[in-house]
Amino acid sequence: MNTEITIREAVKSDIPVLLQHEQEVVKAERPMDPTIRSTDVTYYNLDMLMENPRATVMVACEGDKIVATGYALEKPARHYLDHETYAYFGFMYTEPDYRGKGINGKIVSALQDWSTKAGLTEIRLHVYNDNDPAIRAYEKKGFKRHMIEMRLRTES
Repeated sequence: MNTEITIREAVKSDIPVLLQHEQEVVKAERPMDPTIRSTDVTYYNLDMLMENPRATVMVACEGDKIVATGYALEKPARHYLDHETYAYFGFMYTEPDYRGKGINGKIVSALQDWSTKAGLTEIRLHVYNDNDPAIRAYEKKGFKRHMIEMRLRTES
């Protein structure tokens, strides 16, 4: 890294780069999830996230280059929980050459700040069980393992 990493909210002109990062997320997750279709897949509605006042998309930049991403979105909680809504974090991606440098932590901190300002005290995210580097990164930021989702594919 040659220059300082800055964190900012994404803008519409960032979408082409964000779409490339989205495909890198899909590519990284396919080996961990055999149920992801082998055809073209999109995960995120970036326009909706950027227009939603109860969401934010953050990017980490080295100069003008976007090197990491993440979003926070307010979601309704299950009726029996002690909170009505929570912040869901997704699209957590850091370019390979920038991993291990604390950039994801800066994105998470920015999303946490946004969540606090939005009045959201509960934060949740999903991470694949086999994604040890991501789990360690989230645990460094105070996240705790909470629930394991299990699956079974039956013969039809």
